[in-house]
Amino acid sequence: MSVEKIVLSQYQDIVDRAAESVKGLRVPSEGWIRTVRKSFGMSGAQLARRKGVTRGLISNTEKAELGGGVTIKAMEQMAEALGCRFVYAIVPEKSVKDVVRLRAHEKAKAVTDYTDKQMALEAQSLDKKQRNFEIERLTEEFVRDMPSHLWDES
Repeated sequence: MSVEKIVLSQYQDIVDRAAESVKGLRVPSEGWIRTVRKSFGMSGAQLARRKGVTRGLISNTEKAELGGGVTIKAMEQMAEALGCRFVYAIVPEKSVKDVVRLRAHEKAKAVTDYTDKQMALEAQSLDKKQRNFEIERLTEEFVRDMPSHLWDES
């Protein structure tokens, strides 16, 4: 196995482990800041005093979190004031290999469709069985080789 394949596999493992560890985790309806604060029995005013800011800033930050307008820095600062740590992740809904395979299949189908159209102009188009075989063959090739154009739109 090449060094590039080993590194790629390591990245995939990191993402898959992260996805598995947060499976089912969702943002609470009131947001994380307010939910954690309330779980500690802490008022907004008490958090504001701990952080050295106004109650209004706490309220605005809680609202901004719900609206998606809070910064990572603000979330880190709130977590610290709550005696917590802030973590974030971007994880796929499926395993990395499943996402790559799906994309490889889409790309293989697009390539096969384009090629088949060109061949049809010369009365050499593939039958359904040949097309399906070619799509699967290309899918496996794309998964194995991970060509740089895999994620290109064209």
